[in-house]
Amino acid sequence: MAKKQTAGRDNLGEFAPQFAALNDDVLFGEVWSRESELSPRDRSMITCASLITQGVPQIEAHLKMAKQNSVTKEEIVELITHVAFYTGWPKAWSAFSLAKEIFDEA
Repeated sequence: MAKKQTAGRDNLGEFAPQFAALNDDVLFGEVWSRESELSPRDRSMITCASLITQGVPQIEAHLKMAKQNSVTKEEIVELITHVAFYTGWPKAWSAFSLAKEIFDEA
């Protein structure tokens, strides 16, 4: 079962309460919890690939989540290598820098 997310409310709750609620309750509470359709591991792989192609800072949090969802270092390396040809070398380099920090942690 996916861990209850509170990042929306923790970071934006007072400033943008509706967005925070949608983030925590709908995206993570409903979509990510549909484990019979896609496992958290698979959702992490898909999400990381999507975020890498966009070059957005949220990739760091999702790489950490991917590791928690049992995505291996070898799998994330292969994912980044694969998407590099579709999204661009600079985005892959940036993703590798983060992934190396996250997946080389003890």
